[in-house]
Amino acid sequence: MLDIILKGNVHKYGSNVNTDEIIPARYLNTTDHATLAKHCMEDIDKNFVKNVKPGDIIVAENNFGCGSSREHAPISIKAIGVSAVIAYSFARIFFRNSINIGLPILESEEAVKSIKNGEEIEINLNKGTIYNITKNKTYQSHSFPEFMQKIIRAGGLLEYIKK
Repeated sequence: MLDIILKGNVHKYGSNVNTDEIIPARYLNTTDHATLAKHCMEDIDKNFVKNVKPGDIIVAENNFGCGSSREHAPISIKAIGVSAVIAYSFARIFFRNSINIGLPILESEEAVKSIKNGEEIEINLNKGTIYNITKNKTYQSHSFPEFMQKIIRAGGLLEYIKK
């Protein structure tokens, strides 16, 4: 199986970024991915939508995605083009929802401590490596088991099941 390589610039946040900050509750009356993307992170970072580019990566501290169990949060992140999220830790339901929709998430305290906003990084999901291109430094995370790689490649659990 070919390696899954993701590359982008970092948008960095602190601890306890909750699902209401990722996608405010006032937009939960839609399931349209494009609409959700337009409002991604707006309550924590008004400029996120203007600054994010396809492939970019969110890096955050502890407990990213805490709060409600809504799938809208990881959907909005993926829909705007973010290729992955790296954090010290994730809320468990956010972790599961992310994999279910095909959004890769990695835990690496060492990477989060070192990586700064705006730096360019590259992730190898098969090997669990995070390479900071800006600093020429590599960090380790977990590698995804083969079945999770298949779900991510397929674009999420439903697409994987259809295949």
